Formats: sequence, structure tokens, C-alpha cells
Amino acid sequence: IYNSIETAIAVASVLGNVLVVLVVYVNRALRNTTFIFIVSLAVADIAVGALVIPVAIVINMEFKTQFYTCLILSCLLLSITQSSILSLLAIAIDRFLRIKIPTRYSIIMTPGRACVVVCICWMLSFLSGLVPMIGWNNLNNRNLSSSSEIVCTFPNVIRFDYMVYFNFFGWVVVPLTIMIILYGEIFRVIRKQLNRRAEATCDGQRYFRKELKLAKSLALVLFLFIVCWLPIHIINCITLFCPGCEIPKIALNIGIVMSHANSAINPLVYAFRIKRFRLTLIQILRRCMLCRPMEPTQCPTSPIAMSEK
Repeated sequence: IYNSIETAIAVASVLGNVLVVLVVYVNRALRNTTFIFIVSLAVADIAVGALVIPVAIVINMEFKTQFYTCLILSCLLLSITQSSILSLLAIAIDRFLRIKIPTRYSIIMTPGRACVVVCICWMLSFLSGLVPMIGWNNLNNRNLSSSSEIVCTFPNVIRFDYMVYFNFFGWVVVPLTIMIILYGEIFRVIRKQLNRRAEATCDGQRYFRKELKLAKSLALVLFLFIVCWLPIHIINCITLFCPGCEIPKIALNIGIVMSHANSAINPLVYAFRIKRFRLTLIQILRRCMLCRPMEPTQCPTSPIAMSEK
């Protein structure tokens, strides 16, 4: 049952997020800095479906292998999943800058700089995920040699103090706290601007309403990320701080499945919450069914139209 559910999630993650990338490619109106970060998140979710879940299924079979082979596979899972939260952080910072400094935003956050930020996010993800490779692992704790064969499971190679103190507290709690603060400030500024009816122009009101709608959609993506990932991190904390507590296998599997399911949810949020994304997606699906080639669509160039996502 576990393998079947994971396989279904993997297929949905890959197909759904490939469509996200295709939608941004086809609709030039979506080729702005925010959607560059959304594409980065989609690529991470594609990697979850294509690499992380298959590796997780293999590890769940508890096959025997050398210690470092199992450690490399486990670090791969950590690196890819870490890129998701850094992409979410980049999205939050991008929307914050757009609201706080709208007149200078296009000068500061150019597509080229956004691509540089994406590269930095992925580099940091792999560096943080590869930390166990330089010694923060269970090799010495279990009195093993690097050539020793072990049953390849995540707890056999990855230390839980790394998972809790470094991965969870350092690379999950801190970015999530920053994002919550940023989105709180985004909503505060937008509400403040919308309440200035006497001073506001029609274009300004329309601009901030569209920014509010997009901010709500992206905040929903963040909320679903927290809901899906919190159970497995809570289980890791219980394992570290309560060594005698036994975690039921089904609870562990549910936590793992929920964390992976997050990668399949994001395309649904975009489709149901972002009108321009939904319309382009429908166009792509219709053309696929009719076997017609897709061509990039033109986009309006005004600031208001560019924010209508």
C-alpha cells in the first residue's frame, strides 16, 4: 500500500509540475521574477517525484549496501527537499520587495538576478544536505567501517541530532519564521493601501487587489508546505528527545507520504487560484488532446497587466 501511494504521488508530482514549467514557458506574461522562483520550486517538486520518492521506496525495502552508498542516497533526499523551502523563501522575499518598493522593484529584482538567486538556493540546498557526508553521520556511533554492509534505512546512516538541530531548527524553522513575518507585512501593507480610498487611484487599487490575490495564493502554498512537512519533523523530534518512545511504523509512513504529497499539491493551488495560469493550462491540455504544437503567447507590457497572474 505504501509503495502504491508513493508511486501515485510520484507520477502526479512529475506530471503536475512539468505542466507548471510548460505553462510559464508558453505564457510570456508569467515570465517574471516571481514565476522564476515558482519554476525553481516546480523543478524541486519534479525531482521529488522522479528521484526522491523512488529512492525512498528503495530504502523502505531495507536492502543491504555499503554505508556510504546508503548515506549518499539519504543526502540526495535531504538536498532536493531542502531546495523547496529555499524557493518558498525566495518567493516571499520577492513579493515583499514588490509591495514595499514597487517603483524600484523592477530595477532591483531583474530576471537575471532572480536566476542568480535560484542558483544560490540550489547550491545552499546541496551544501546543507551534504553535511552528513563530512562526518555528521552514524558511522562512528555504530562502530562501522566505510566498507561495512548495513541495512539501508534513513536512521541507520543519518543522525537525528542533525535532522532536528541543523535541518529542522536551522533550515526549516528559521526560514518559515522569516516567511510568516514577510507575508504578515505584505498583507498589512496591501490592506493599508486598499483602505486609502480618498488618495487611491483606480490603477493603484487594481494593482494592490491583484497583488493581494496572488499573495493569498502563495501564502496558501506556504501553509500547505507547513501542514505536510510538520508531521515528519515532529516524529524526528520525538525520536531524538524521547529515545524510549516507539513510533508506530504506520505513523512514520504517513509522515513520509504527507511530506512527499506536498510536491503534488502545488500545481493544483496554481490552477485553482491563479486565473492566468489556469487559462494557459486549459489551453495546453486542449492543444495536447488535439495534437497541435504550442507556441508562446504574447503578453501585455503594462505593470498592471504584468501583475495580473
